Amino acid sequence: MSEILIAQLAAAKLQTFIEKHPRLVILTGAGISTDSGIPDYRDHNAQWKRKQPVQHNDFMSSLATRQRFWARSLAGWPMMRDAQPNASHNKLTELEKAGHISLLITQNVDGLHQEAGQKNIIDLHGRSDNVLCMACAANYTRNQVHDWMLELNPSFKNLQAVAAPDGDADLERVDFGLFKVSDCPVCEGILKPDVVFFGDNVPRQHVERSLKQLKKADGLLVIGSSLMVYSGFRFCKRAHEWGIPIAALTLGKTRADELLTLKLNSPIKETLEQLS
Repeated sequence: MSEILIAQLAAAKLQTFIEKHPRLVILTGAGISTDSGIPDYRDHNAQWKRKQPVQHNDFMSSLATRQRFWARSLAGWPMMRDAQPNASHNKLTELEKAGHISLLITQNVDGLHQEAGQKNIIDLHGRSDNVLCMACAANYTRNQVHDWMLELNPSFKNLQAVAAPDGDADLERVDFGLFKVSDCPVCEGILKPDVVFFGDNVPRQHVERSLKQLKKADGLLVIGSSLMVYSGFRFCKRAHEWGIPIAALTLGKTRADELLTLKLNSPIKETLEQLS
């Protein structure tokens, strides 16, 4: 069966789901941003495509980990910063304007939903375009910090790199020990992107607000997430407990397959484009 036909059939089923459950909570993952040029983490079997992302404790306790992170970010951040919303982001904005989306929860940190015009949104894992000092809580833009790091490390400017998820990049044969990390100019504390790293906790207020809205929704629609991380899976678990129908539009396996009312293993952009 051709990809176009698969998308057409999936769109028809999704259209029916939306009509039957007109007030949705949407949960999006990395799969919705791949058409914007931002790689995802997992394959169709929900297995890691590359080494797992940096752990929160490692980042905070190890200078070597921070050197590696920020060195790779010199190449990876511009690719993510310059990414643009794709047709999937735009379609969800249309559905919100039509009154079908009461809340959009995203696991992504790229800000593309906001760029597309989405209004009622929770950045579950934070935003990569913000940077915080972990000592004094001073707030900086990612572009500011990027420029500071670049000024300190001009030799890292034009290294060949391959884009990786969330502003990361794969660099080969690089001595990260030579990288100079910029600390907070106010207190010399550790600077960290304002995102939830693995091993860190999602802010409680984000979870509570999301669950409150979910409980009032007609249905939950998951788009582009394998749900392997509990921070996203929890919403499917709760929806199932509350008797709220769950649909998932994503390529491959998800952690919630047994809980789903509707599973659409179909290309995301091509499917969403055909919704009326």
